[in-house]
Amino acid sequence: MPQRISFQLYSARNFQPWDGVLAHLARCGYVEVEGFGGVYEAPETFRELLDKHGLTMPTGHFFPLSQFESEKKKVLHIARTLGMRRLFCPYIPEDERPKSGAGWKAFGKRLGEVGKWVRDQGYGFGWHNHDFEFIRLKDGSTPHERIFEGGPLLDWECDIAWVAFAGHNPVKWIKAYGDRITAVHIKDNAPRGQNLDQHGQSDVGAGTIRWPEVMAAVGKTRCLNLIVEHDDPKDFTSFARNSFNFISKI
Repeated sequence: MPQRISFQLYSARNFQPWDGVLAHLARCGYVEVEGFGGVYEAPETFRELLDKHGLTMPTGHFFPLSQFESEKKKVLHIARTLGMRRLFCPYIPEDERPKSGAGWKAFGKRLGEVGKWVRDQGYGFGWHNHDFEFIRLKDGSTPHERIFEGGPLLDWECDIAWVAFAGHNPVKWIKAYGDRITAVHIKDNAPRGQNLDQHGQSDVGAGTIRWPEVMAAVGKTRCLNLIVEHDDPKDFTSFARNSFNFISKI
């Protein structure tokens, strides 16, 4: 089980400045963070902030997928400057999502082609899920299955809360795709109808996810990074602190 707990900086996007955010994360005990587009505008400056607070950024989200195809030099510059080792594509807009199993398999193939280029540069590459990948298609399969069928070498950054939100047991999917999982988003869902002003999410450990079972399954995968995340916390400081304290004791 990874011992170094990370934090997805998207969770703190509304709590600027970044210097204060990183200082708080370091005080909580985090030693790693995960990047997203909002911190890539001046990577050299952000690297200085990371170094100042004793933090590293081994993983990062890059969106849209076309950025990997049309802005290769920019992506590599960001990854190298910030010290990343694994890159993940985190999303596809609703109006671009395939409607069939064949379409999702083709999307997986496209991801796989990007992954080959990224791996050739010395980095890992994978897909980060939301809930829509686990909604059944007309042929009975899921987009998740088709994506990884089309991209057989893709890594998976498993977002636990989104799998559960789609009505599935995360443990089932973790066991089925454990050889793909190199990072996990530690995110929790509040009970239905609660925390609606926070995307229905909660501090890790205060929601509905059965974390001991989940973490036992994660411990048998290739996971290298545990990344705490909340899509829209009301109070970033308490969320970061409470979630770190909970997950570090499992």
